[in-house]
Amino acid sequence: MPILAAYMVPHPPLIVPEVGRGGEKQIEATRAAYQKAAEEIARLKPDTVIISSPHAPMYGDYFHISPGKGASGSFASFQAPQVRFRETYDEELVRAICRQAEAERFPAGTLGERDPSLDHGTMVPLYLIRQRYTGFRLVRVGLSGLPLEDHYRLGQMIRRAVEETGRRAVYVASGDLSHKLQPYGPYGFAPEGPRYDERIMDVCGRAAFGELFDFDEAFCERAAECGHRSFVMMAGALDGLRVEAEKLSHEDVTGVGYGICLFHSGGPDESRRFLERRLKEEDRRLSDAKARCDPWVRLAWQSVESYVRKREILPVPDGLPDGLTRERAGAFVSIHKQGRLRGCIGTIAPVRKSLAEEIIQNAVSAASEDPRFEPIREDELKWLEINVDVLGEPEDIDSEDELDVKRYGVIVSRGHRRGLLLPDLDGVDTVAQQVAIARKKAGIGPGEKITLQRFRVVRHR
Repeated sequence: MPILAAYMVPHPPLIVPEVGRGGEKQIEATRAAYQKAAEEIARLKPDTVIISSPHAPMYGDYFHISPGKGASGSFASFQAPQVRFRETYDEELVRAICRQAEAERFPAGTLGERDPSLDHGTMVPLYLIRQRYTGFRLVRVGLSGLPLEDHYRLGQMIRRAVEETGRRAVYVASGDLSHKLQPYGPYGFAPEGPRYDERIMDVCGRAAFGELFDFDEAFCERAAECGHRSFVMMAGALDGLRVEAEKLSHEDVTGVGYGICLFHSGGPDESRRFLERRLKEEDRRLSDAKARCDPWVRLAWQSVESYVRKREILPVPDGLPDGLTRERAGAFVSIHKQGRLRGCIGTIAPVRKSLAEEIIQNAVSAASEDPRFEPIREDELKWLEINVDVLGEPEDIDSEDELDVKRYGVIVSRGHRRGLLLPDLDGVDTVAQQVAIARKKAGIGPGEKITLQRFRVVRHR
């Protein structure tokens, strides 16, 4: 039996009267919509409620699923310790999800729980559901720093586990929208905030789940949303099913977006295999880009493939342009996978006989030695994008006024400590940000005196 229905809901503790103390009246439309969702869940009488929460245990490269027999929690941190929960987990369904993940060598399971207490992203939906219905067990799933595609894949595994165990289950995707909707809100205002809310409510209001992948990560970060990955996981749990969407409410009176949509699942619909379609399109795009890349990037590709497939350092090929074989320069090789950095290593100044050798070695290092990431696996190669930045000579400058984040990279130095940041990077919009990140990379504190250099790059894609 597929998942019966799914719900996109927010988690403002304010909505709980014992927490809000009258303040919950500010979000009356959200409260009324939540009650409608809870009433529908009560009519469906599910065996299990699955909740994905941004505030459950979260790791950069792993999805945490609720372990053990159950968990408890309260709103004590919101001055309402009398509102308590003691939940029983659906252990059989958790085991089935973990088997799905293990079979696919997917990074999800019950490891890594430091605090077993329930989080407010889980408790707020539970509070409102339990006012109408109590006859269910719980599965709580955390998010991760992995790509959106992996969140969708875990949703697919959850659905298969539900079908394997024969559970009557509903899926609750807990997540607030933008936290930057009003100047008086908790994080102030950013123009991306209202744009995010309008767009996500449109997409989910149409159940156009394939468009969830099109939200740029930097855009989501500037909007300060917290629920997007949760919504993508929910979409995966409804993969391949006909879905009827109902948009119930959207409010932003507190400066945070609260949106509620209901999704009623129907029979099979092969046109709604959104991840499958996404991966086919991505495969075609990446193959075309790789075929069109210039000799600098092609050399980096050949180096990465040679090392990942055969553990061999590529010898300098014949027939390269003079700019690669006769010139020397520092170079950075950056590798991305599904829009996220997967490795980046480079040299500020040339250390090898030619730029070709510089690129070959730095490509190997980016694929295998970047301490922030595991070495790249052979099965990842088709999903990679590579670019090469060739650095010009650094020049000393007197102040940050001589920098431009789009035109110049920056090198900050204090003694032997030195940090570099390339120009024109996503999410780096000001000189102050650029310098601060370079300081951090060098281990130089914000109050320490530094010397500055700038440099141009030629970026090859």
